[in-house]
Amino acid sequence: QVQLVESGGGSVQPGGSLTLSCAASGISLDDYAIAWFRQASEMVREGVSCISGSDGRTFIHDSVKGRFTISKDNAKNTVYLQMNNLKPEDTTSYYCAADRSVFRLCELWSSPDYWGQGTQVTVSS
Repeated sequence: QVQLVESGGGSVQPGGSLTLSCAASGISLDDYAIAWFRQASEMVREGVSCISGSDGRTFIHDSVKGRFTISKDNAKNTVYLQMNNLKPEDTTSYYCAADRSVFRLCELWSSPDYWGQGTQVTVSS
């Protein structure tokens, strides 16, 4: 059974930082690409950042470039999203996702094989 469990969300003031974690079980990060999405509207999740399984290539959406960094620890089977200089418009739920295809997940940002349950990030003064 595959599970993706996000943690690390919370409330922070503008300009602050948070680190989200996505702990994976039932899959190996060597074989799966992992992405972070966020809820852009009721029906739409937008891709934020992605990391490939085999070679650790990273992909970052222009809207967060220079502020967010994705990384992973294969030994812990965990992917991280370091978020710096947070802005009120970053407020929403963040989800991690897994897919065997780097192209489908990290370049097309299309619907993955697996989703996590999400974690809320609130940026407010």
